[in-house]
Amino acid sequence: MVYDARAFWVRSPGEGEIRSVALPEPGPDEVLIRTLWSGVSRGTETLVFRGEVPASQYAVMRAPFQEGDFPGPVKYGYLNVGVVEEGLAALVGRTVFCLYPHQTAYVVPADAVVAVPEGVPPARAVLTGTVETAVNALWDAAPLVGDRITVVGAGMVGCCVAGILARFPGTTVQLVDVNPDRAGVASALGVEFAPPAGAAGARDLVIHASATSAGLQLSLELLRPEGTVIELSWYGDREVGLPLGGSFHSGRLSIRSSQVGVLSPARRAGRTFADRLALALDLLHDPAFDALLSGESPFEQLPEVLAGLAAGTRPALSHLITYGGE
Repeated sequence: MVYDARAFWVRSPGEGEIRSVALPEPGPDEVLIRTLWSGVSRGTETLVFRGEVPASQYAVMRAPFQEGDFPGPVKYGYLNVGVVEEGLAALVGRTVFCLYPHQTAYVVPADAVVAVPEGVPPARAVLTGTVETAVNALWDAAPLVGDRITVVGAGMVGCCVAGILARFPGTTVQLVDVNPDRAGVASALGVEFAPPAGAAGARDLVIHASATSAGLQLSLELLRPEGTVIELSWYGDREVGLPLGGSFHSGRLSIRSSQVGVLSPARRAGRTFADRLALALDLLHDPAFDALLSGESPFEQLPEVLAGLAAGTRPALSHLITYGGE
């Protein structure tokens, strides 16, 4: 039996389209999933949409179920929540998260999905992949009790990092962004907010997630001597200018990268990718993360939605794609 589905593809840089897909019947260790929600990973997916993945990173930046190749045509994405309709009996009827692109239905190995826990709404579960990125970053950062911490950049990743840090005992957490509207999100997450000009200094740790040179420079300026910036931004093929005079050397400041494609060395010996994903889902029991869900559109409008997000004309923090009519 063949099942019909539809998928979003980047046909060429700056152009998206919906394509028909024929799905096979699931095998004994596979599941057929009908998508409920998917999410746009705004930073990475808009870079992909604009064709800004450097050729040297084509292999590294492949998504788990990507089809096609950069710069296009390519089917890309990794924030998908749906219901298992057929396949492995233990999962039939369960709501699951999968690192799958925007598609109305799909067949994957059963071990590629993770069940969404009771108490985590399906729409909020779309954030699982982003919270997983934040978990890995904080494994890399290793914050300590009582630390003064700043997150620069209140996008999806920065807000998820701040939301988790709000739970750390004794810490002072400030979220910094050029958009004053992010103050409401910071309040919902339980952290302070400041514009760049009002950001507190002498920080033990700064997490940078603004994907701008100015944000990275500010992150260094906010550190105390021997402090560390954890760099979460991905710039695609853009060059980043960073003046390293001033206190960079005299203050013995550090910049360390963090990337979710591998497990943090700090936890690699005792954790698996499945453990990290399960932890992200457990953290999403906190309803404060609903503050990140700030826009939604039906699947049929995804080509226009990605174009708007890539152009900066859609301000949504975490844009959800709905599949209610499928």
